[in-house]
Amino acid sequence: MRIAVLGAGSWGTALAMQAARLHEDVLLWARAPAQAALLASRRENARYLPGVHFPENLRILADREAALRDRDLILVAVPTGGFRETLHWVAEFIAPGQRVAWATKGLEKSTGAWLHEVLAEELPGQPPALLSGPSFAGEVARDQPTALTAAGTDPDALERVVRAFHGRAMRVYRNADVLGVELGGAFKNVLAIAAGISDGAGFGANARAALITRGLAELQRLGAAVGARPQTLTGLSGLGDLVLTCTDDQSRNRRLGLYLGQGFDLATALGRIGQAVEGAETARVAVAKAAEAGVEMPICAEVHAVLYRDRPVREAVRRLLERDPVAE
Repeated sequence: MRIAVLGAGSWGTALAMQAARLHEDVLLWARAPAQAALLASRRENARYLPGVHFPENLRILADREAALRDRDLILVAVPTGGFRETLHWVAEFIAPGQRVAWATKGLEKSTGAWLHEVLAEELPGQPPALLSGPSFAGEVARDQPTALTAAGTDPDALERVVRAFHGRAMRVYRNADVLGVELGGAFKNVLAIAAGISDGAGFGANARAALITRGLAELQRLGAAVGARPQTLTGLSGLGDLVLTCTDDQSRNRRLGLYLGQGFDLATALGRIGQAVEGAETARVAVAKAAEAGVEMPICAEVHAVLYRDRPVREAVRRLLERDPVAE
Protein backbone atom coordinates (compact mmCIF):
# COMPACT_ATOMS: atom_id res chain seq x y z
CA MET A 1 0.00 0.00 0.00
CA ARG A 2 0.96 3.61 -0.60
CA ILE A 3 0.12 5.60 2.51
CA ALA A 4 0.28 9.26 3.53
CA VAL A 5 -0.09 10.39 7.14
CA LEU A 6 -0.98 14.06 7.49
CA GLY A 7 0.26 15.65 10.69
CA ALA A 8 3.75 15.36 12.19
CA GLY A 9 2.84 15.62 15.85
CA SER A 10 3.51 12.72 18.17
CA TRP A 11 0.52 10.61 17.06
CA GLY A 12 0.87 11.20 13.34
CA THR A 13 4.60 10.48 13.49
CA ALA A 14 4.08 7.25 15.43
CA LEU A 15 1.43 6.00 13.01
CA ALA A 16 3.60 6.86 10.02
CA MET A 17 6.42 4.85 11.59
CA GLN A 18 4.11 1.89 12.13
CA ALA A 19 2.90 2.03 8.52
CA ALA A 20 6.48 2.29 7.25
CA ARG A 21 7.42 -0.90 9.12
CA LEU A 22 4.75 -2.73 7.14
CA HIS A 23 4.79 -1.01 3.74
CA GLU A 24 7.53 0.30 1.50
CA ASP A 25 5.91 3.51 0.25
CA VAL A 26 4.91 5.66 3.24
CA LEU A 27 5.24 9.39 3.73
CA LEU A 28 4.61 11.81 6.58
CA TRP A 29 3.34 15.32 5.80
CA ALA A 30 4.43 18.21 8.02
CA ARG A 31 2.74 21.59 7.81
CA ALA A 32 5.90 23.73 7.87
CA PRO A 33 8.74 23.21 5.36
CA ALA A 34 11.31 23.93 8.08
CA GLN A 35 9.79 21.22 10.28
CA ALA A 36 9.77 18.73 7.39
CA ALA A 37 13.42 19.48 6.63
CA LEU A 38 14.39 19.01 10.27
CA LEU A 39 12.55 15.70 10.55
CA ALA A 40 14.10 14.46 7.31
CA SER A 41 17.63 15.41 8.33
CA ARG A 42 17.48 14.13 11.90
CA ARG A 43 15.39 11.04 11.06
CA GLU A 44 13.51 11.45 14.33
CA ASN A 45 10.85 13.71 15.80
CA ALA A 46 13.09 15.15 18.51
CA ARG A 47 10.37 17.40 19.92
CA TYR A 48 7.72 14.76 20.52
CA LEU A 49 9.46 11.37 20.26
CA PRO A 50 13.13 11.96 21.07
CA GLY A 51 15.51 9.09 20.52
CA VAL A 52 13.13 7.02 18.36
CA HIS A 53 14.52 6.84 14.83
CA PHE A 54 12.40 6.65 11.69
CA PRO A 55 12.35 3.58 9.45
CA GLU A 56 14.65 4.18 6.51
CA ASN A 57 11.82 4.13 3.98
CA LEU A 58 9.69 6.81 5.72
CA ARG A 59 9.68 9.98 3.60
CA ILE A 60 8.91 13.45 4.96
CA LEU A 61 7.18 16.11 2.82
CA ALA A 62 5.66 19.56 3.29
CA ASP A 63 4.24 19.87 -0.24
CA ARG A 64 0.50 19.24 -0.09
CA GLU A 65 -0.10 18.05 -3.62
CA ALA A 66 2.95 15.79 -3.64
CA ALA A 67 1.93 14.29 -0.29
CA LEU A 68 -1.36 13.06 -1.73
CA ARG A 69 -0.20 11.94 -5.15
CA ASP A 70 -0.80 8.22 -5.86
CA ARG A 71 -1.75 7.40 -2.24
CA ASP A 72 -4.06 4.45 -1.58
CA LEU A 73 -4.82 5.73 1.92
CA ILE A 74 -4.59 9.25 3.35
CA LEU A 75 -4.71 9.29 7.15
CA VAL A 76 -5.42 12.63 8.83
CA ALA A 77 -3.75 12.87 12.24
CA VAL A 78 -3.89 16.59 13.02
CA PRO A 79 -5.45 18.16 16.14
CA THR A 80 -9.19 18.77 15.94
CA GLY A 81 -8.63 22.50 15.47
CA GLY A 82 -6.98 21.81 12.12
CA PHE A 83 -9.19 18.92 11.00
CA ARG A 84 -11.61 20.83 8.74
CA GLU A 85 -8.83 22.96 7.24
CA THR A 86 -6.83 19.85 6.39
CA LEU A 87 -9.79 18.13 4.75
CA HIS A 88 -10.52 21.31 2.82
CA TRP A 89 -7.16 21.32 1.06
CA VAL A 90 -7.17 17.53 0.68
CA ALA A 91 -10.33 18.03 -1.38
CA GLU A 92 -8.33 20.14 -3.84
CA PHE A 93 -5.89 17.38 -4.71
CA ILE A 94 -7.58 14.05 -4.01
CA ALA A 95 -8.07 11.71 -6.95
CA PRO A 96 -10.86 9.20 -7.63
CA GLY A 97 -10.36 5.94 -5.77
CA GLN A 98 -8.29 7.39 -2.97
CA ARG A 99 -9.56 6.85 0.57
CA VAL A 100 -9.33 9.28 3.48
CA ALA A 101 -9.40 8.19 7.12
CA TRP A 102 -8.56 9.94 10.37
CA ALA A 103 -6.90 9.29 13.72
CA THR A 104 -7.96 12.60 15.29
CA LYS A 105 -9.95 12.38 18.53
CA GLY A 106 -12.45 15.05 19.50
CA LEU A 107 -15.28 17.14 18.09
CA GLU A 108 -15.17 20.39 16.18
CA LYS A 109 -15.03 23.20 18.73
CA SER A 110 -16.83 25.89 16.70
CA THR A 111 -19.80 23.76 15.63
CA GLY A 112 -19.84 20.78 18.01
CA ALA A 113 -19.90 18.52 14.94
CA TRP A 114 -18.68 14.94 15.01
CA LEU A 115 -15.68 14.48 12.74
CA HIS A 116 -17.58 12.17 10.40
CA GLU A 117 -19.99 15.09 9.85
CA VAL A 118 -17.07 17.38 9.01
CA LEU A 119 -15.80 14.75 6.56
CA ALA A 120 -19.19 14.59 4.85
CA GLU A 121 -19.20 18.37 4.42
CA GLU A 122 -15.65 18.75 3.15
CA LEU A 123 -15.29 15.50 1.16
CA PRO A 124 -18.78 14.47 0.00
CA GLY A 125 -18.83 10.86 -1.09
CA GLN A 126 -15.89 9.77 1.05
CA PRO A 127 -17.07 7.01 3.40
CA PRO A 128 -16.14 7.54 7.07
CA ALA A 129 -13.18 5.56 8.38
CA LEU A 130 -11.13 6.16 11.50
CA LEU A 131 -8.51 4.61 13.75
CA SER A 132 -8.90 4.85 17.52
CA GLY A 133 -8.30 3.03 20.78
CA PRO A 134 -5.98 2.84 23.77
CA SER A 135 -2.56 3.95 22.58
CA PHE A 136 0.25 6.29 23.50
CA ALA A 137 2.31 7.59 20.62
CA GLY A 138 5.64 6.81 22.28
CA GLU A 139 4.82 3.13 22.70
CA VAL A 140 3.56 2.82 19.11
CA ALA A 141 6.71 4.56 17.87
CA ARG A 142 8.84 2.08 19.83
CA ASP A 143 6.91 -0.86 18.33
CA GLN A 144 5.39 -1.97 21.64
CA PRO A 145 2.25 -4.16 21.72
CA THR A 146 -0.90 -2.17 20.96
CA ALA A 147 -4.51 -2.93 19.98
CA LEU A 148 -6.64 -0.40 18.11
CA THR A 149 -10.06 -0.22 16.47
CA ALA A 150 -10.67 0.69 12.84
CA ALA A 151 -14.23 1.89 12.36
CA GLY A 152 -16.01 2.35 9.07
CA THR A 153 -19.13 1.58 7.09
CA ASP A 154 -17.53 0.98 3.70
CA PRO A 155 -15.74 -2.39 3.41
CA ASP A 156 -13.02 -1.10 1.10
CA ALA A 157 -12.16 1.95 3.21
CA LEU A 158 -12.20 -0.10 6.39
CA GLU A 159 -9.98 -2.78 4.91
CA ARG A 160 -7.43 -0.20 3.77
CA VAL A 161 -7.12 1.17 7.31
CA VAL A 162 -6.71 -2.33 8.75
CA ARG A 163 -4.12 -3.34 6.14
CA ALA A 164 -2.19 -0.10 6.58
CA PHE A 165 -1.52 -0.56 10.32
CA HIS A 166 -2.22 -4.17 11.34
CA GLY A 167 0.99 -6.13 11.84
CA ARG A 168 4.09 -6.68 13.97
CA ALA A 169 3.19 -5.43 17.45
CA MET A 170 -0.13 -3.84 16.47
CA ARG A 171 -3.51 -5.55 16.20
CA VAL A 172 -6.32 -3.64 14.50
CA TYR A 173 -9.91 -4.76 15.09
CA ARG A 174 -12.82 -3.86 12.78
CA ASN A 175 -15.95 -2.06 14.01
CA ALA A 176 -18.89 -0.70 12.01
CA ASP A 177 -19.96 1.72 14.76
CA VAL A 178 -18.30 4.95 13.62
CA LEU A 179 -20.23 7.18 16.03
CA GLY A 180 -19.54 4.96 19.04
CA VAL A 181 -15.81 4.86 18.32
CA GLU A 182 -15.76 8.63 17.86
CA LEU A 183 -17.66 9.17 21.09
CA GLY A 184 -15.37 6.97 23.16
CA GLY A 185 -12.22 8.50 21.70
CA ALA A 186 -13.40 12.07 22.28
CA PHE A 187 -15.13 12.08 25.64
CA LYS A 188 -12.68 9.85 27.49
CA ASN A 189 -10.26 12.80 27.28
CA VAL A 190 -12.57 14.91 29.46
CA LEU A 191 -12.81 12.09 31.98
CA ALA A 192 -9.02 11.71 31.99
CA ILE A 193 -8.80 15.36 33.05
CA ALA A 194 -11.16 14.53 35.91
CA ALA A 195 -9.00 11.60 37.01
CA GLY A 196 -5.90 13.79 36.86
CA ILE A 197 -7.57 16.51 38.91
CA SER A 198 -8.51 13.95 41.54
CA ASP A 199 -5.02 12.48 41.73
CA GLY A 200 -3.38 15.89 41.64
CA ALA A 201 -5.48 16.94 44.62
CA GLY A 202 -4.49 13.77 46.49
CA PHE A 203 -7.95 12.20 46.65
CA GLY A 204 -6.61 8.65 46.27
CA ALA A 205 -7.23 5.41 44.43
CA ASN A 206 -10.86 5.02 45.55
CA ALA A 207 -11.79 8.32 43.93
CA ARG A 208 -9.94 7.44 40.72
CA ALA A 209 -11.75 4.10 40.41
CA ALA A 210 -15.09 5.79 41.02
CA LEU A 211 -14.41 8.43 38.38
CA ILE A 212 -13.44 5.84 35.78
CA THR A 213 -16.49 3.70 36.49
CA ARG A 214 -19.00 6.51 36.68
CA GLY A 215 -17.31 8.17 33.73
CA LEU A 216 -17.98 5.04 31.70
CA ALA A 217 -21.62 5.30 32.75
CA GLU A 218 -21.69 8.84 31.34
CA LEU A 219 -20.25 7.61 28.03
CA GLN A 220 -22.88 4.87 27.91
CA ARG A 221 -25.75 7.25 28.64
CA LEU A 222 -24.69 9.61 25.88
CA GLY A 223 -24.01 6.69 23.56
CA ALA A 224 -27.50 5.28 24.10
CA ALA A 225 -29.01 8.70 23.37
CA VAL A 226 -27.17 9.22 20.08
CA GLY A 227 -27.37 5.63 18.81
CA ALA A 228 -23.93 4.18 19.56
CA ARG A 229 -23.69 0.45 20.15
CA PRO A 230 -23.29 -0.44 23.85
CA GLN A 231 -20.54 -2.98 23.16
CA THR A 232 -18.42 -0.33 21.45
CA LEU A 233 -18.17 1.66 24.68
CA THR A 234 -17.05 -1.38 26.65
CA GLY A 235 -14.42 -2.19 24.03
CA LEU A 236 -11.06 -0.79 23.01
CA SER A 237 -12.23 2.65 21.95
CA GLY A 238 -14.44 3.09 25.01
CA LEU A 239 -13.40 1.41 28.24
CA GLY A 240 -9.92 0.58 26.94
CA ASP A 241 -9.08 4.16 26.01
CA LEU A 242 -10.74 5.46 29.18
CA VAL A 243 -8.62 3.28 31.48
CA LEU A 244 -5.44 4.14 29.58
CA THR A 245 -5.85 7.89 29.68
CA CYS A 246 -7.13 8.03 33.26
CA THR A 247 -4.31 6.02 34.79
CA ASP A 248 -1.04 6.78 32.99
CA ASP A 249 0.89 10.04 33.01
CA GLN A 250 1.76 9.69 29.33
CA SER A 251 -1.76 11.08 28.80
CA ARG A 252 -1.68 14.82 28.18
CA ASN A 253 -5.28 15.05 29.39
CA ARG A 254 -4.47 13.35 32.66
CA ARG A 255 -1.39 15.57 33.10
CA LEU A 256 -3.51 18.66 32.57
CA GLY A 257 -5.77 17.45 35.37
CA LEU A 258 -2.80 16.74 37.62
CA TYR A 259 -1.60 20.33 37.26
CA LEU A 260 -5.07 21.69 37.91
CA GLY A 261 -5.46 19.49 40.97
CA GLN A 262 -2.13 20.80 42.25
CA GLY A 263 -3.40 24.37 42.02
CA PHE A 264 -2.07 25.63 38.69
CA ASP A 265 -4.39 27.71 36.50
CA LEU A 266 -5.42 26.47 33.06
CA ALA A 267 -3.05 28.66 31.04
CA THR A 268 -0.05 27.64 33.14
CA ALA A 269 -1.00 23.96 32.99
CA LEU A 270 -1.39 24.03 29.20
CA GLY A 271 1.92 25.86 28.87
CA ARG A 272 3.71 23.21 30.90
CA ILE A 273 2.39 20.46 28.64
CA GLY A 274 3.26 22.31 25.45
CA GLN A 275 1.04 20.22 23.15
CA ALA A 276 -2.61 20.16 22.18
CA VAL A 277 -4.81 18.78 24.97
CA GLU A 278 -7.94 17.69 23.16
CA GLY A 279 -10.01 17.14 26.31
CA ALA A 280 -9.81 20.81 27.23
CA GLU A 281 -11.69 21.76 24.07
CA THR A 282 -13.94 18.70 24.13
CA ALA A 283 -15.13 19.69 27.61
CA ARG A 284 -16.81 22.73 26.05
CA VAL A 285 -18.65 20.54 23.56
CA ALA A 286 -19.49 17.84 26.13
CA VAL A 287 -21.82 20.12 28.06
CA ALA A 288 -23.66 21.11 24.90
CA LYS A 289 -23.90 17.53 23.61
CA ALA A 290 -25.28 16.29 26.95
CA ALA A 291 -27.92 19.02 26.98
CA GLU A 292 -28.81 18.37 23.35
CA ALA A 293 -29.24 14.64 24.06
CA GLY A 294 -31.08 15.23 27.34
CA VAL A 295 -28.66 13.17 29.44
CA GLU A 296 -26.79 13.92 32.65
CA MET A 297 -22.98 13.94 32.49
CA PRO A 298 -22.08 15.44 35.89
CA ILE A 299 -18.37 14.58 35.80
CA CYS A 300 -17.92 16.22 32.41
CA ALA A 301 -19.95 19.21 33.64
CA GLU A 302 -17.71 19.67 36.67
CA VAL A 303 -14.57 19.41 34.55
CA HIS A 304 -15.97 22.15 32.35
CA ALA A 305 -16.70 24.28 35.41
CA VAL A 306 -13.14 23.85 36.73
CA LEU A 307 -11.65 24.69 33.34
CA TYR A 308 -13.82 27.64 32.32
CA ARG A 309 -15.83 28.87 35.31
CA ASP A 310 -13.04 29.05 37.88
CA ARG A 311 -14.76 26.48 40.09
CA PRO A 312 -12.34 25.30 42.81
CA VAL A 313 -11.41 21.64 42.59
CA ARG A 314 -12.71 20.79 46.04
CA GLU A 315 -15.99 22.54 45.29
CA ALA A 316 -16.38 20.44 42.13
CA VAL A 317 -15.77 17.23 44.11
CA ARG A 318 -18.21 18.32 46.81
CA ARG A 319 -20.90 18.94 44.20
CA LEU A 320 -20.39 15.45 42.76
CA LEU A 321 -20.53 13.79 46.17
CA GLU A 322 -23.63 15.69 47.30
CA ARG A 323 -25.74 14.60 44.35
CA ASP A 324 -28.85 12.64 45.32
CA PRO A 325 -28.23 8.87 45.66
CA VAL A 326 -29.40 6.84 42.68
CA ALA A 327 -29.38 3.22 41.54
CA GLU A 328 -26.21 2.15 39.75
